[in-house]
Amino acid sequence: MSHALHQTASDKPDDVALVPFTEAHLPGALKLSQDLVWPFRYEDWAFALTVGQGFVLERGDEVVGTAILFPFGETGATAGMIIVSNAAQGRGYGSRLMNTLLEAAGSRTILLNATPEGRALYERRGFVPVDEIRQHQGRLPGRHDAPSEDLVRPMRAEDMDALVRLDEEATGFQRGPLLRRLAEVGEVFVLLRGGEPAGYAVSRLFGRGHVIGPVIAADVDDARLLTTAALSRLEGAFVRMDTSVKSGLAPWLAEIGLPQVSDALVMVRGELSPSGPARLFALSNQSIN
Repeated sequence: MSHALHQTASDKPDDVALVPFTEAHLPGALKLSQDLVWPFRYEDWAFALTVGQGFVLERGDEVVGTAILFPFGETGATAGMIIVSNAAQGRGYGSRLMNTLLEAAGSRTILLNATPEGRALYERRGFVPVDEIRQHQGRLPGRHDAPSEDLVRPMRAEDMDALVRLDEEATGFQRGPLLRRLAEVGEVFVLLRGGEPAGYAVSRLFGRGHVIGPVIAADVDDARLLTTAALSRLEGAFVRMDTSVKSGLAPWLAEIGLPQVSDALVMVRGELSPSGPARLFALSNQSIN
C-alpha cells in the first residue's frame, strides 16, 4: 500500500519528521516501548512490521513516536503500536500519527484498543466504544491436561483454509495473511466437531513469555478447550491472554490463576460485520487484535 506523508495545516513546523516505519527504526521503536514499560520484544516489533504498515516520528536518529496500521483486505483494518515518548507529549504528535493512519486506511472499518489517555483522541476522529478488553497474565500455576486429540489437535497444513473462514466469521475481517504468519511463528491448535475444524487457538512467544490468541470458537466451552490445549504445553510459564468482557472467558482465566492486570476500551470507526457462529475469545495481542 502506498501512502504520501504530509503535514496538515494544524501541525507546527519542528525538527520531527513523519516517515514510513522501516527495519532501521526497530531498535528505536524498542527503546521507545521500553521507556514506557510496554512489554514488547524486538521480535514483537519485527513481527508487527511484517503484517502491518507503520509510520514513525523521528528527531534525528531518535524515534519519538510510532503507529502501525494492519490492513485486512479492502474493508477492514486494526491500528496499534501508537506510542509517543513522554518527552514529546502535548505537541500534537499523536494527532499527526493518527491522521496518517486514517488516511492510509481509506474507507476501511478500523478497530483499535484504547488506553484511557487515548480515548479522546480517537473519539474526535469518529471512533465509538463497543466493548472492553481484560488483560490476564501471570506465571501459570499447576498442570493442565490436554484434551483428547479427537477434540483438539495440532494444526495441519490442510486446515488453513477452514481456519481463515472461521476467523472471518468471528471478526468480519479478511485476516488470512496474518493467520499464516502466526502459524509460522507459533503453535496452532484446532478444535474438531464431526472431524472438521470448528475453532482454533495460537500460542506463541510474546512480551514477557507466551501469549495465547487468537482464540476462535463457537462458544465459551470450546474456547476453554482450545485454551487448555495451549496451556498444557506451558506449565510454569508466564502466560498472557487478552479477552473481551462480552466473550465471557475472563472469569475462568482468573479461576485458573491468570489474574486480570489491566483493561482497554475497544473502539471502532465504521461498521463491524462478523457473521458467526464463530466468535473471537482472545486477541493475538491488543495492537493487532
